[in-house]
Amino acid sequence: MSRNYAGLSRERIILEALHIISGRGLGGLSMRRLGDALEVEAMAVYHHFPLGKEQLFNAIAAYVTSPSPTGTALGAGTDEEGEPAPEGDGPDGAESADPGPWDARLTDWAHVYRARLLEYSGALSLLVHRAPRTEADAATRALVHGAFAEAGLSGDDVERAADALYSYCVGAVIHEVRHRDDEDAPDGAECEARFGFGLRALLRGLTAADG
Repeated sequence: MSRNYAGLSRERIILEALHIISGRGLGGLSMRRLGDALEVEAMAVYHHFPLGKEQLFNAIAAYVTSPSPTGTALGAGTDEEGEPAPEGDGPDGAESADPGPWDARLTDWAHVYRARLLEYSGALSLLVHRAPRTEADAATRALVHGAFAEAGLSGDDVERAADALYSYCVGAVIHEVRHRDDEDAPDGAECEARFGFGLRALLRGLTAADG
């Protein structure tokens, strides 16, 4: 087996792990199997994830929920455990202002988030017990909180609305994945339309006048 680890990176390891999870489930992922798939010894994987599989699982969860479509934000400004680095740069575009109305920003984010969760649906169960706290996650929460504040919410209501939005996105994806093999399952376009319908209703309800 090759000992040339020059091309091995955290992102490459995570992507291969996601490929294994997609085919074998979480139970089918081991450091040895991952090393074999990458054509390196398992110790090369431990070099990037010295705390083992739990650290890898945390990194996968952070990668899947990254606001970057390519997941590259994971490697920017994070330490070996996927935690924010003390003086790291934020993810690309994190400092730039979000253009457009608040509801358009949240709608765009929600559709990208849904697509990403669907792409890596085999790892959805990781998100039940892991809430990534990376700079990428902080940038996302700032976008969501800022949009709800712009919509007129304040105080605890901003956090409550953000939680409701996250819950809707994750729940909608779980429901879609759970029923995708049903005989009468809607096609992809209809699934996206249903997601959009529920999203619009949710945003209207969350930002309605206090009652």
